[in-house]
Amino acid sequence: SLAIRTVFGEHAYKLPVSSTKSSLGHLLGASGAVELIICVKAINKSVIPPTINLDNQDERCDLKMDFVPLEARQTKVNIAMSNSFGFGGHNACLVVGKI
Repeated sequence: SLAIRTVFGEHAYKLPVSSTKSSLGHLLGASGAVELIICVKAINKSVIPPTINLDNQDERCDLKMDFVPLEARQTKVNIAMSNSFGFGGHNACLVVGKI
């Protein structure tokens, strides 16, 4: 949540935040590709996938952020962002949107 808040400032509190790793596990090299598919489907289907099993948020996270726990959220999605953090510091951020 710190990185999201650092980049987006106060606007971060208006952005839904979700993680699919709890649903899919760690897919190693395929993670980024699968996350891209999930982002595109979220935009096309107007649904934000949930972070399953998120019953108690870590107090180190900014609890004012709009996390999407347990159930998918139906809402218009124009832009989606996926952050991927790999072994050895290989990190990437992918942003996709409607055309």
